[in-house]
Amino acid sequence: MKLVRGLALLAFFAASAPALADFDACVAGLRGRAQAAGVSPETFAQTTQGLTPNDALSFLAHQPEFTTPIWDYIAGLVDEERVADGAAAMRRYSAELNAAAQRFGVDVETIVGVWGVESNFGKGFGWRPILQSLATLTCTPNRRQDFFRDEFIAALRIVEAGDVDPAEFKGSWAGAFGHTQFMPTTFLRMGVDMDGDGRRDIIGSVADAVGSTANFLRKHGWVPGDVWGFEVILPDNYNGPSGRKAKQPMSAWAARGIKRADGEAMEGSAAGLLLPAGRNGPAFLVTRNFEALFSYNNAESYALAIAHLSDRLRGQGPFVTAWPTDDPGLSREGRREVQTRLMRLGYDLDGKADGVMGTKTRAAIADYQTRAGMERNGRAGRKLLDALRGR
Repeated sequence: MKLVRGLALLAFFAASAPALADFDACVAGLRGRAQAAGVSPETFAQTTQGLTPNDALSFLAHQPEFTTPIWDYIAGLVDEERVADGAAAMRRYSAELNAAAQRFGVDVETIVGVWGVESNFGKGFGWRPILQSLATLTCTPNRRQDFFRDEFIAALRIVEAGDVDPAEFKGSWAGAFGHTQFMPTTFLRMGVDMDGDGRRDIIGSVADAVGSTANFLRKHGWVPGDVWGFEVILPDNYNGPSGRKAKQPMSAWAARGIKRADGEAMEGSAAGLLLPAGRNGPAFLVTRNFEALFSYNNAESYALAIAHLSDRLRGQGPFVTAWPTDDPGLSREGRREVQTRLMRLGYDLDGKADGVMGTKTRAAIADYQTRAGMERNGRAGRKLLDALRGR
């Protein structure tokens, strides 16, 4: 897939000189807008000098929240390894997390859930220069150019304010950065200086990052003391209403025969019934607090991953109901084992068993599946791992 994206990018800029000239002209054309937003001519010149397009555009239609099966998405983000790492982060940064929780009314486990899903507790910020990615997404044709233009201007304002060192201003292909991966406009609205050093630094300061995250959730409707929701068991042949937005009192859901999966009483604020894999998969009643999580990335799978990780950090177990698939997703440990076994068979994965299902790994899986008489889909699931183990 990366090769295809790379070839597409090369094709787009095949007429190298004219295309780059158009790109340069587009960037230069943003000078007036940037200055109107408070960016000095010096900052604009220094940060845009030598900017060239990167591969950011090729990722726009391949966001995992919307393209990955829910059982794969959750398995990779909420595994025993991440739960253990989250517990360690809670111990190490207890002062910073408790300060954020007390100031904004968002519990520690939820803050850490966001942190774990967004950057694996600071281990994965992303490596692409933010200004280069946002300039690419602003100055090459795509359906969200206006959105990314605003983010580009916001990124320049962040540099102007001195909150980020331009040399460290790196993150995702889409322009998100820091421990909890804020977009630049979000940072300008929600970033807070929790450590009192006069800067809002979500790259170098855990205190600022977790405080900014708690501030975001509170301002997006988080209700202190309420739960995000909980897993439920549907009665046989349930055909009632569903959808996270169709919120009703807990008593209404209980009257339909719905029960909590953990056996506890059906208590709490109004909730909607979330069925991320249909009526045969895990079901959840989700409250207004789930909507606050959803607003962070506008994807139900994403919000559910954070919610589930936060519950695991509270000591709760995996979902009671299994996902409706005969080929469950793999944890990162399982994915690393897949890569290790593929390399033993001679596949070239650059010597990396990192659990990331990149281009080479997916190509190797697809080739192995063909040779083994399996469905060729390049996916790392339980059936693939069992086959590689010789079962």
